[in-house]
Amino acid sequence: MNARYSRQIIFPEIGSEGQKRLNSSYAVIIGCGALGTVTASALVRAGVGRVRIIDRDYLEYHNLQRQILFDEDDIRNNLPKAIAAERHLKKVNSEVLVEGIVADVNYQTVEKLVEGADVILDGLDNYETRLLINDVALKHNTPWIYGGAIGASGMTMTFIPQRTACFRCIFSGQVRQGQVLTCDTAGVISPAPWVIGAIQSAKALKVLLQPAKINPNLLIIDLWRNEFASLRVKPYPACPACQGNYEYLSGKSGTRTASLCGQNAIQVLPSNSKQITFAELAARLKPLGEVAYNEYMLTFRADSHEILVFPDARAIVKNTTDEALARGLYARYIGA
Repeated sequence: MNARYSRQIIFPEIGSEGQKRLNSSYAVIIGCGALGTVTASALVRAGVGRVRIIDRDYLEYHNLQRQILFDEDDIRNNLPKAIAAERHLKKVNSEVLVEGIVADVNYQTVEKLVEGADVILDGLDNYETRLLINDVALKHNTPWIYGGAIGASGMTMTFIPQRTACFRCIFSGQVRQGQVLTCDTAGVISPAPWVIGAIQSAKALKVLLQPAKINPNLLIIDLWRNEFASLRVKPYPACPACQGNYEYLSGKSGTRTASLCGQNAIQVLPSNSKQITFAELAARLKPLGEVAYNEYMLTFRADSHEILVFPDARAIVKNTTDEALARGLYARYIGA
């Protein structure tokens, strides 16, 4: 066995056979912010054989306060988070297949993006997409690890289909009532997502090693007050998702625009699946404003507006929280 993993092979709960299992496992991480960078780094270093990192976002300087895989060069090079993470992690462990996927996870894309995964890890900043992951995990019997951090607090839980309560059993009411805090309103200190991400990583390793027992409790921490709580949760008997009614996966509860946490920006999805040729779009937009692009992203500035466009025709409209305005700018400059 490779000496790279010798220290964790000594750990009795892993051993040589456990390391072989990790080397043949496949983990998908959805969201590459603070949580996602911690879990991606941990799993790649542990030798999980294939790690896919999916993120729709681009890098900004405020990310560096807590997102451990990035540096200032990544921002100057205008890299999407998933691509920057892939580049850094390939230098950490060349034995692992690391895939950075720049994509939005929605009801049209999620099943293909997580197909074949042994475990899914949540590095997200919104509850609607987590409910979507919950649907696809239940449908395909895939374990997933929830994690969330805000302020100095965080929560994490392992969801095993048919064995534990599901995410919707516990959290769906918060989404309906609009009670969820975000980094826009509460801020975040870096130790909170780092601790939660580390615990998520440990949970994922345990899931991949398939022990007889998985802790089904919801873990809640508050680092500022030095408080830790573990709550027992039970399945909700009337939970639609547990009964096979996958409303989020069917698109009945999806949206075409989404506010990006802490960025004063709106993501706009195209009405139909399509690919954009940056050279053609740049030629069309050049008379209207400043245009620059690389293979991953096109940036367009006109007047006070800045729009980032991705190859799948998805766009991020910066400096606004007005979804109607963002859709209008998308239709005007990118296409209806």
